[in-house]
Amino acid sequence: MAHHKSAIKRIQISAKQQASNKHYKTLMKNATKDVLAASNGAEGQEKLIKAIKILDKNAGRKIIHKNKAANQKSRLTKFVNSLA
Repeated sequence: MAHHKSAIKRIQISAKQQASNKHYKTLMKNATKDVLAASNGAEGQEKLIKAIKILDKNAGRKIIHKNKAANQKSRLTKFVNSLA
């Protein structure tokens, strides 16, 4: 266990950040699953817009790397285009 006051504080801050990041990653995963579960192009397009917004926000918050966000957006867009 940490003995220094600054180390204890750092552990508390990391725990808060970890919980926050987990929340945003879960939102991202659920949005991605929603897009992949779409049955037609119009529904997929609607869900894709929401998913892209979430991916961009997570990349901006540095929760995921910007290239990972770009790869996910590309993959989802390709899928939605195949529905149409």
